[in-house]
Amino acid sequence: MSDTHSKLRKQLESPNFDPQNHVKQLSQQSDGDRDLQEHRQKIQNLADETAQNLKKNVYKNYRQFIETAKEISYLESEMYQLSHILTEQKSIMESITQTLLSTDKDETAKEMLTAFPKETEEVKQRTLTTLLEKVEGCKNIMEETPGRYLVYNGDLFEYDVDNMSQIQRVHAFLMNDCLLIATWLPNRRGAVKYKYNALYDLESYAVVNVKDNPPMKDMFKILMFPDSRIFQAENSKIKKEWLEILEETKKKKNTKELKKKEEEVPNSPVRQEVSTNPFDVDEPLESEEAVDLSPEWIQELPEDLDVCIAQRDFEGAVDLLDKLNEYLKDEAVTPRVKELRGKVDERVRRLTDVLVFELSPDRSLRGGPKATRRAVSQLIRLGQSTKACELFLKNRAVAVQTAIRQLRIEGATLLYIHKLCNIFFTSLLETAKEFEMDFKGNTGCYSAFVVWSRSAMKMFVDAFSKQVFDSKESLSTASECVKVAKEHCTQLSEIGLDLTFILQSLLVKDIRSALLSYKDIIIEATKHRNSEEMWRRMNLMTPEALAKLKEEMRSCGVGNFEQYTGDDCWVNLSYTVVAFTKQMMSFLEEGLKLYSPELHMVFLESLREVILAATQHVDYSLRCEQESEKKAFIMQNAVFLHEIVLPVVERRFEEGVGKPAKQLQDLKKNLRAMQVNPASTMSVV
Repeated sequence: MSDTHSKLRKQLESPNFDPQNHVKQLSQQSDGDRDLQEHRQKIQNLADETAQNLKKNVYKNYRQFIETAKEISYLESEMYQLSHILTEQKSIMESITQTLLSTDKDETAKEMLTAFPKETEEVKQRTLTTLLEKVEGCKNIMEETPGRYLVYNGDLFEYDVDNMSQIQRVHAFLMNDCLLIATWLPNRRGAVKYKYNALYDLESYAVVNVKDNPPMKDMFKILMFPDSRIFQAENSKIKKEWLEILEETKKKKNTKELKKKEEEVPNSPVRQEVSTNPFDVDEPLESEEAVDLSPEWIQELPEDLDVCIAQRDFEGAVDLLDKLNEYLKDEAVTPRVKELRGKVDERVRRLTDVLVFELSPDRSLRGGPKATRRAVSQLIRLGQSTKACELFLKNRAVAVQTAIRQLRIEGATLLYIHKLCNIFFTSLLETAKEFEMDFKGNTGCYSAFVVWSRSAMKMFVDAFSKQVFDSKESLSTASECVKVAKEHCTQLSEIGLDLTFILQSLLVKDIRSALLSYKDIIIEATKHRNSEEMWRRMNLMTPEALAKLKEEMRSCGVGNFEQYTGDDCWVNLSYTVVAFTKQMMSFLEEGLKLYSPELHMVFLESLREVILAATQHVDYSLRCEQESEKKAFIMQNAVFLHEIVLPVVERRFEEGVGKPAKQLQDLKKNLRAMQVNPASTMSVV
């Protein structure tokens, strides 16, 4: 049989297999309908086996599929960042090329400015004053900074950075120390043609050429980290002039300020105080200026930081800052060092803002906790470990909340809870491992993680309770769901995080309500059965039904139930007492699964009330019944409840909780007294 099966498999897997020829040959060779049915069954068995093997392979490689999908997503993000960096680098290289080509033109302009410096600046100042009179809201610009003059101006069109749609027409005024952007007024008022929009210091922005992509051409970008604006010139010639003049003006300002600082040192000598202490050692006057800030990498550090931030090279930017801090570690704080620190601190603030934006929940949450590692590590290197911790935990909180919201609610509650626990506790475990890796040297942040874990657990419990307790599921379903959640919670112990107590404390209110609700259901059902009680023996009709009842009682812990069964499928107990016993033991077992020390008295009192609901009716019937035979049958049921069921409940409770139930022991004594003296039943109860 196996050889035939293997032969059929090889035949079907053959690349030259032709179904029509196979069916034709099979119909010719078969003797009748029976052979065709057998062959059909073989093919069906082969199909079932193939489907089973495929399913096993899918389950076997399921985790690899998930890991591969995560890696592909992460790789996609990295490729996008790489493409962005290459585009920016290409734009910068084109800008540098254009700057080098215009070197001769720049040198000629320098010679002209050197020959007529005073006259040119005065003319440009007058021109700037005249132009600013046409701009609404710019009266105090000349008063704020004396000596400010116009370098270049012209009309531009501003475009949206995201969708490249035209926003507005603007007029730009480039001055020797700043760039003014003004918008056109639709309704002119006299000589006023423009309205003030923004003013940027030359050191606060970087200019990047934008590659022509018809119909979008003759554009350049101004980066004011973390924002940016795109402008379009009238033609390529004007665009080239803007790029050249913007770059040249920035260089002139930096050179002028550097020379001014170097000249200030000899012009402001410090008078040395004469000391009368003979032990004082004279120190050189130049000690304050001992630090050397002339290296090229220090002079270009602010611009290098701008480039690193623009290219998202966060590691490179922090490396430059570490290099500077190491260089100035033991140096005195001089005016030049202070000024350099001021420029660098401005870049540090921009870098911090960019890193904060990288960790904001508005960014894509794909990639899991590992996607935040880059920004978190650089913030920690910048000394912002507290902020990094706060942003990391906020990011993960939104990620967990989003994952829970996206989980589709299934019809089966237990299936939904399995998926919910798997998503939440897996995310919590990954977050904890990533947190431990990122903040390994910052022990002060661990308390924040514990607080965050509690808030995340509250979010989980809200979703859990809404599906399990608010939908009024049965107590058995609720206990199974709570058991699943506790099992997942214990998995966190492998990283030293135990949230079982928090889970129990958050669920205790809902569990208490579920226990009380189910207790009321049992009491109502018992009262309903009691109202229809005829005190007759129970006839199960078939031996199978009797065997099933014996097995149910044995599983409930009632081991000596055999003595109450007779011949021919009769049970020497009433239907009401048997049904109550099964319901009572089920309530006990499910309650023990949900038990916690906070619920001890609630659970115990619920058991006591349920037992009284049955025993009071039995004792009342015993007192009221006049017929001796039926009275003996009622007494037999009372003995079963008092001597068999109640000790089992007491023993099982003590095993599950770990301590005896005093209320059940007292109840047992009272019921025993009732059994001895039935006339005092109501008074004792």
